[in-house]
Amino acid sequence: MENKETSIGGENQPSKKGLKKQQKAAEKEAKKEARKQAQGEQQASQEEDVSKGFYGNMPMIQSTERPDRTILDLKDLTPSLKDKKVWVRARLQTSRAKGKQCFFVLRQQKWTIQALVCVGPNVSKQMVKFSAGINKESIIDVEGFVRTVDQKIEACSQHDVELHCEQVWVVSSAEPRLPLLIEDAVRPDTDDALATVNQDTRLDNRILDLRTTTNQAIFRIEAGVCKYFRDFLMEKDFIEVHVPKIISAASEGGANVFTVSYFKDKAYLAQSPQLYKQMAMTADFDRVFTIGQVFRAEDSNTHRHLTEFVGLDLEMAFKFHYHEVVEVIGDMFVHIFKNLRDNLQEEIETVGRQYKSEPFKFLEPSLVLTYKEGVRLLQDNGVDMGDEDDLSTPSEKLLGRLIKQKYDTDFFILDKFPLAVRPFYTMPDPTDKKWSNSYDMFMRGEEILSGAQRVHCPELLTERAKEKGVDIQHIKSYIDSFRYGAPPHAGGGIGMERVTMLFLGLDNIRKTSMFPRDPKRLTP
Repeated sequence: MENKETSIGGENQPSKKGLKKQQKAAEKEAKKEARKQAQGEQQASQEEDVSKGFYGNMPMIQSTERPDRTILDLKDLTPSLKDKKVWVRARLQTSRAKGKQCFFVLRQQKWTIQALVCVGPNVSKQMVKFSAGINKESIIDVEGFVRTVDQKIEACSQHDVELHCEQVWVVSSAEPRLPLLIEDAVRPDTDDALATVNQDTRLDNRILDLRTTTNQAIFRIEAGVCKYFRDFLMEKDFIEVHVPKIISAASEGGANVFTVSYFKDKAYLAQSPQLYKQMAMTADFDRVFTIGQVFRAEDSNTHRHLTEFVGLDLEMAFKFHYHEVVEVIGDMFVHIFKNLRDNLQEEIETVGRQYKSEPFKFLEPSLVLTYKEGVRLLQDNGVDMGDEDDLSTPSEKLLGRLIKQKYDTDFFILDKFPLAVRPFYTMPDPTDKKWSNSYDMFMRGEEILSGAQRVHCPELLTERAKEKGVDIQHIKSYIDSFRYGAPPHAGGGIGMERVTMLFLGLDNIRKTSMFPRDPKRLTP
């Protein structure tokens, strides 16, 4: 028989089998103690969680009830609410846990505030831990006290106050991994030391990108462009109209038009509302404007071209001279620029913090030069071009710089363009048919409006259309509208995104298009 124990050096030692048995018993006892300890800690934790019921994930809001609760906007949290308890709903932009407290930044559109969850009589460690674990960009409801601060919080829009939280509820949780971080997306591209977000990543994830305070400001400014455009014209007795975007013929002529299937026939997406604005003139509306989508099938992958953009268009009957219309449009732009400057300065400064540029300058009344004067200015500065040549993009930009140096304005009007470079409905100059009664308007050396006196004589209009290769049958109803008497009239079309881009000094029109369309982008 084998002994259960062996003697080595005068001491009894357990066998291998006995040693294994003892080890299992010890492990079992350790697990039992661990379970007891965990249960004790859980019980103690539940007993100690003074914040239980004041934080967590809110049940999905399905309109089952309507609590008697006032939720304030972040912009309203000012020192006037010092020591008041308030509710807010906002996105969690960033959070940082440190010891027994968690700092985070709440964001609501273009306003931000610093918030703090700190262990205290009404706030438990568990609540701090929960708050620190909320995913960025989640929507949360917070109740807390508005507290003033000794030093301004420069990183937030609400500099003078912060929020000390006593309730934190997740209303809608964001996924833990974001394709881009808001703090990176709002960082100036010139800051090489820190991460920034490139344009394609922004546009591929446009919903997140649009949440930045910069983009919130850009599109408020763009809304201002439309508002002040509309306000000015309505004060001048213009009527807002809405016209078709599916048309039977290319409104501008040429091949830069999208063709669409229209039952058993084909149609086109409107390159402009031009034909219908003029038909409104023949219908005695006298002064009209419209705001709507415009489509251009141009394979132009530049900083200023889109295949779909928003057109701000106007048309106006005049008494004797198309300059009556030019003056109204010039005054309209001054009205827009002044109101953007005076009423949206905070938004302009917000954009300027990320995208640096010189403040936009303009004259009142607006500077008007003839096309020949503009060409001469270019020729005097080394540009090799003829008097009747069309302006190239580099020439436009150079002209803008030269005019800025000479007249100290970023906005100017060029009058009397060569007829050959204008659409078929442009009125020829009465003294020299090489020229036309047409004009363009420029911001920072880039064209933002093209306009002219229109041909209101059906015979001349037919002749001009044939010269430009436009199928007369496709625009028969348009030409016929002038056969019953038409007032002399002029107008123009403006690119909303370009105006916003150039007013702010931005480098790409995709920054001012909410969901841009270009030859390479059809989503999102």
